[in-house]
This record gives sequence, structure tokens and C-alpha cells, in this order.
Amino acid sequence: MTSIGPVDPTQAAAPLATEAELLAEHDAGQVYEQGSSWRLAWQTFRENYFAVIGVILVIFFVLFSFVGPYLYHSNQLTGSIADANLGPGKGHPLGLDQNGFDELGRIMKGGQTALEIGFAAAALASVIGTLVGAIAGLAGGLVDALLMRIVDVGLAIPTLFIILVLAVRYNGTITAFVLIIGINSWFVPARLVRGEVLSLRTRDFVQASRSMGATQWRLMWRHLIPNALGTVIVNVTFQIADAVLFLSTVGYLGFGLNPPYVDWGDQLSDGVTNLLNGYWWEIYPVGGCLILLVLAFNFIGDGLRDALDVRLRRR
Repeated sequence: MTSIGPVDPTQAAAPLATEAELLAEHDAGQVYEQGSSWRLAWQTFRENYFAVIGVILVIFFVLFSFVGPYLYHSNQLTGSIADANLGPGKGHPLGLDQNGFDELGRIMKGGQTALEIGFAAAALASVIGTLVGAIAGLAGGLVDALLMRIVDVGLAIPTLFIILVLAVRYNGTITAFVLIIGINSWFVPARLVRGEVLSLRTRDFVQASRSMGATQWRLMWRHLIPNALGTVIVNVTFQIADAVLFLSTVGYLGFGLNPPYVDWGDQLSDGVTNLLNGYWWEIYPVGGCLILLVLAFNFIGDGLRDALDVRLRRR
């Protein structure tokens, strides 16, 4: 019978130590390859084909609306009444509208106002909503209750109704519509940010900062709002789509921008009256542009939501 001598503890522990080192190296390699949270979010976003299509469409409309007029020249100040409702042909790829304006050039100008008002109104609504939501969530108590009741009242009143009333009351300019839509659209981002802040303010890093003497203002700007940016960024894309739809709806009802400004809703309203006459070029192109632009921002919003929410990322 072969005798087994005493086992050297250092020799017995050696394989375990080597395995632990290999696992540590493997984990470190995974962290290095995956990168930061933003890199993971970008990778997830790129894998969403609809989100990528949305980005391509938005870039196309930005170039089409702002660069297109420099490449395709059309008179958008004085229309040719004699050639009103002229069909597509040489010199006018999409024909003329009922006022004798080049339809393609008209769509480009309408795209400019839609994007300008959409981005500006969404930014204004997001800034107001983020500040109100962060203050309500951090302060709590009476302040939170008061601000949230204001939000509840704002959400209870139809936004389109308020925008219509204010659009009739005030001059239909781009600045006026940015203020009208932005100030009446901050309720949803306020509620979303408040929910995020209520979750974040109990986290260890916030409690540690508070114990080290950080003020409420510093906590809000350095810790709470930056960590709620994912929710804000996702909501901005939907806010832009809503602003474009609000502008088009008001314009379709006849209370849109005043000349010389152009909006797609006003073009749709004029085109519908002539649709039965067979003037398809006055409604289908501009209607298609409106649908594609709103759809593009919705695709981007869905992609950002999946990318920035760690619970929705595909492993």
C-alpha cells in the first residue's frame, strides 16, 4: 500500500489561486471590451434597425429642409396665379399649389419650420419639466404635492385645446409657437423626472454626498439630474414628434403660422380641398413627409429607451 505523505498547503492552494487569477483576468477583459455604460447603450442602439432608420430619416429631412433650398431654387414670395394647380413637370418636379407656389420648395420651407419649432419646443418643455420634476422629487412633502397637483391639472386639460386658444390669441410666428407648445408640454417630463429622482435620492451615493455636507442644490445638479438624463433624452424625441404634430394640426385647422411662414398643416388643408380634383401632388408628398418625420423620431425614441434602460438591453 502506497503511503501518502503530508500535503504542502502552498502546493494545494496553487491551482485555486491560478483559477481565481484567470477568472479575474477574464472579468477584467470583459469590462475592457464592453466599455462604459454609454458605449453599451450606443452598441444596443446601433443594433436596433428601426432606430438607425429613424436617424437616417432625420438627417435626410434636416438636409432636405435647410440645404435643399440652396440647391433647388424656387420663388416662395410671389406665386404665379396663372399657373395655379399646375401638375408636375419640367422645372416643377412636384407641380404648383393653388396659389401658384412651387410645391417642392414649399415643402422644404415647411420642413424648416417643423424642425425648428419641434426641436426648440421640446428643449423648452424638457428644461422646465426636468427642473420642476427634480425639485418636486428632492424636496418632497408640501412642495412635491403642490407641484404635482399643478402637473395633474395641466395633464387634465387637452393640450391641443390650449394651443389652439393661444395660437388664435397671439401672433402666429415661430417664436410664439415655440413658447406656446413648449410651455404646455412640460408636464409629462416633470412627472418622469420626479419618478427618477424619488428612486435616486435613496441611493447610497446620494446619501453619502448628503452626509458629507452637500446642499440640496448641489445634489440636484451634480447627482440627480445627470443620472436622470437617460429618461429626459428619450422623452425629448417624443416631445419633438408631438410638437410637429401639434403644429401641423393647428395649421390644418387654419390657425397656423402667418405668411411668409409655411407649415405642413396649412399645406395639407389646402391640398385636401383640391384632392377630389385630382391634384394629388398637393397632399400626398407633404403628407408623406409629415408621417415619415414623426415616425423617425418615434423610432429614435424607442431605440434610445431600449438602449438607455439596462433592464431592456439584450444580453
